[in-house]
Amino acid sequence: MDMFVKLVNSANTFLWNVVLILLLCGTGIYYTFRLKFVQIREFKQGLKQVFGGIGKKHEKKEGEMTSFQSVATAIAAQVGTGNLTGAATALIGGGPGAIFWMWMSAFFGMATIYAEATLAQNYKTVKHGEVTGGPVYYIHAAFKGLFGKILGVIFAIFLILALGFMGNMVQSNSISTAFSQVFTSRNISIPPFTVGLLLAVVSLFVFIGGTNRLAAVVEKLVPFMALLYILLGLGVILLNIQNVPAVFASIFRGAFQPRAVTGGIVLSMFTSLKKGVSRGIFSNEAGLGTGSIAHACADTKKPVKQGMFGIFEVFTDTIVICTLTALVILCSGVAVDYGKAAGAELTILGFTSTYGSWVSIFTAIAMCCFAFSTAVGWGLYGARCIEFLFSEKVIKPFMVIYSLVAILGATANLGLMWSIAETFNGLMAIPNLIALFLLSGTVVKLTKEYFAGEGKTK
Repeated sequence: MDMFVKLVNSANTFLWNVVLILLLCGTGIYYTFRLKFVQIREFKQGLKQVFGGIGKKHEKKEGEMTSFQSVATAIAAQVGTGNLTGAATALIGGGPGAIFWMWMSAFFGMATIYAEATLAQNYKTVKHGEVTGGPVYYIHAAFKGLFGKILGVIFAIFLILALGFMGNMVQSNSISTAFSQVFTSRNISIPPFTVGLLLAVVSLFVFIGGTNRLAAVVEKLVPFMALLYILLGLGVILLNIQNVPAVFASIFRGAFQPRAVTGGIVLSMFTSLKKGVSRGIFSNEAGLGTGSIAHACADTKKPVKQGMFGIFEVFTDTIVICTLTALVILCSGVAVDYGKAAGAELTILGFTSTYGSWVSIFTAIAMCCFAFSTAVGWGLYGARCIEFLFSEKVIKPFMVIYSLVAILGATANLGLMWSIAETFNGLMAIPNLIALFLLSGTVVKLTKEYFAGEGKTK
């Protein structure tokens, strides 16, 4: 077992220290320049489409989602406990400057997710009444033939293992821990098994209802959980408004001179950059290809329109939620032990130090919403990959197993499993990134056609 743990840690170090950071950032930079900064030029149009779709009734085919539902599903899968812990771990590992590099990874990641969502729409297909698509389909289009099929199968297997099982267990464990902390402090004991069982039942109810029920859940849950968290976070910032100028100064100064801010704990600019970029990528998943599976389900007829939804998705996840988390910690004035192990507890401390212990109930609710929404989104991704590997007959058995895994996750120690999930995440990103480079001409062609006026109508 010790040898296996070392192997997993070595694989993660090799993949995430240099290789994937260069590939992921390189892809975002490449698309940013090739698409002439589409994330800036069309950001306003993307916002108009997203918020214009809230609350509107759309005619759509059975098995499809509206564009808003698809982006809500993608955000649901991304905005998980990583948004409570990701910014915190970047902060303690790379200093305040890591937040600046997180912003940079998100900025270029917007171009990457734009390409992924556009390609997912362009190569989507219909199987047994359900619209499906994503990396397994555009990877096949990029490589063609047997090699493309093999790479698609590899991506699907890694996704199922990383998100479908181990990642789901992590989210279940987060929910169990959140409930345990809140109720234990009030002398109420709720066994982790009970929390896991309840989560499994609720998840199964959502999944059995198919794409339409899943879409209906996430389009209501995502705005609620985001609004709750944003309001609480803004309250912390406003109550500590005098600290805001110094906080932003520490972020920009720490990006290039981390020692000056952290007292020498963070030894180099590279450490700050690596922590910020890696946590940003883990948060918004730009380049991993996962979010494109949800975007493929949208009922839009123009792939580029869905690409613009993808830009908003990364903006919400990293620029809004992760930044808010970092500001809650830094503005509240809680002690940050740079270089020490910490995560969600540091974020919660930022809230409780400002509001008092009563707010722990609301942070627990937010964490549960984040974790559950992520599990729901990842369930859809796993189902699509299972269908690609086998047939639609295997989807329901998979969803039953996927839901039951929540029980195991609520009661298990998931440190090793999360490390394995990170390894699989890295391995599945490689064929996706290569396909993005090979299909860049297709993305550029679709973009030019749309903005030339051929795609202005729905």
